[in-house]
Amino acid sequence: MTVKEFLRNLLVWRYKHISEKNFVFLLSMLIGLLAGLVSVIIKNITFAIQYFLEQGIVFSNKQLYFILPVIGIALVYLCVKYIFKNPIEHAIPTILYSLSKKDGLLKLKNIYLPLVAAPLTVGFGGSVGLLGPAIASASAVSSNISQLFHIDRKTRSLLIGCAAAGAIASIFKSPIAAIIFAIEVFSLDLTFASLLPLLIASVSSVVTSYFFLGEEILFNFTVIEKFQIKDIPFYILLGIGTGIASIYFSKIYFGITNLFNKLKSPLHKLIIGGLAIGVMLYFIPPLYGEGFSFINDLMTGNHLHALGSTPFDEYLDNIWIVIGLLFGITIFKAIAMTTTFAAGGSGGIIIPTLVMGSALGNVVAKVINNLGLNLYVSESNFTLLGMAGLIAGVLHAPLTAIFLIAEITGGYELFVPLMITVSMSFIITKNSIEHTIYTKELAEKGALLTHDKDKSVLTLMRLDSVIEQDFIVLHPDMSLREMLKNGVSMSNRNLFPVTNKNGVFEGIILLDNIRTIMFDDTLYDSTTVETFMQQPPEFIIYEKDSMMDVMQKFQDSQAWNLPVIKDDKYYGFVSKSKLLTAYRKELINYT
Repeated sequence: MTVKEFLRNLLVWRYKHISEKNFVFLLSMLIGLLAGLVSVIIKNITFAIQYFLEQGIVFSNKQLYFILPVIGIALVYLCVKYIFKNPIEHAIPTILYSLSKKDGLLKLKNIYLPLVAAPLTVGFGGSVGLLGPAIASASAVSSNISQLFHIDRKTRSLLIGCAAAGAIASIFKSPIAAIIFAIEVFSLDLTFASLLPLLIASVSSVVTSYFFLGEEILFNFTVIEKFQIKDIPFYILLGIGTGIASIYFSKIYFGITNLFNKLKSPLHKLIIGGLAIGVMLYFIPPLYGEGFSFINDLMTGNHLHALGSTPFDEYLDNIWIVIGLLFGITIFKAIAMTTTFAAGGSGGIIIPTLVMGSALGNVVAKVINNLGLNLYVSESNFTLLGMAGLIAGVLHAPLTAIFLIAEITGGYELFVPLMITVSMSFIITKNSIEHTIYTKELAEKGALLTHDKDKSVLTLMRLDSVIEQDFIVLHPDMSLREMLKNGVSMSNRNLFPVTNKNGVFEGIILLDNIRTIMFDDTLYDSTTVETFMQQPPEFIIYEKDSMMDVMQKFQDSQAWNLPVIKDDKYYGFVSKSKLLTAYRKELINYT
């Protein structure tokens, strides 16, 4: 029996014996297991590379560690150019675009490419995280399994959300935060039909992580100092600080990315980016790698170990020098992360966001404690709160931030401070930056799904599906006789597009405009199409306008038909009736 025959028999058996709902539950469990496995694989490959480098003869004294990220990015460059022959794509935006414009279809290469490129980048010390690539690989696994079993688009999107939740649950061992992340970032509906598969996937992924990694956790910390009402002003202050830092994070990301986009050669990006990363690592060693050890050191109060060996070691007995260095990490982590991406590296932004937030929270606490005003706050707690504030601001995911920090600390003692800091950070960032690093480019292209059902339905619609092309085309120099003979008498339409001989749109002829003179034969040869031609109230630009723009143009112009221009030439018409019919059909499918 061939593989194809086996799969066909399996599908037939499934349709006969397993209901659609139960099959989705089974698939969510399978995807959770595979997402956990992907996360374990990507972590172990990365740790193996790090272990090999730490034991190496050349780098054993750690004097040349700052050139390692350049080597890692160079290896990624070579793999991409000569082996995979596919460009590095940013994980979450690629998935979001697939959900909105490609029916959740991801290619097979999206499974294995992150498993190679990300460990090379992070293992050699690139200042990015592994979570984004793990989500990308797991989502591609989910998409391809869904295609294998002929799952419909809506369920496929849900299963991709399950994969993302599974990857997060596996890495952080925080299933609740993972479910909320999938709902907030992937804009999934919070219903029983979506919640249960997400829960199954998260739990199965966590179990997989425990099976392979045992009790190992990323953050080994338990909250000891409880919430005190007198500290509320400081929580608000930290929320404001993390909100401002989130805006800075996003601005730096887009600024450096646009700067590097001006360089056409990937090799030039590698050289310039590599030199910049090396300089930053030489002066600020904690920027090396993901930064989990840095966070753990700050949470246990060991800031000297967190800072490592720097050119400023002899001054570290001065707490304000320590505060300055930690603030430098807050500033330069975003720069190092974005430069790693821009130079050609592969990774995610969530872990760097946590590192930056932990440094900022610790700085705020140290400043308060050392002002000489007899004030005291918990530096460990503020380290955690800073992480939550940055996640809420940078990702626009406040609930994810709250539950993630609550889960990784093993309790909810900081729930009220988390809500205060996170809400302040989110409000400030949301009012300043409408879209996140993940969603800005998608929103500009009209390819972003949100929790607004109306906008999401329009995003899912395809312009090609509503374009009509069965119109008889006229030319400006045609006589009235030719127009009536070759146009009006041959068409069941009351609208005719007018183009020149090169297909460039000139205007339209409405049957109502010529109805009173169409039987006056004295005008047949003395008037031309140009005499009766008029301009439409609006145009639809095929390459530019989203379905949201199309709907808005119909609303503003009050027209029933609008011409479509593609490559500066006439392409067809969109009618309001067909547009609304397609919208109703898509809304039914979506909901």
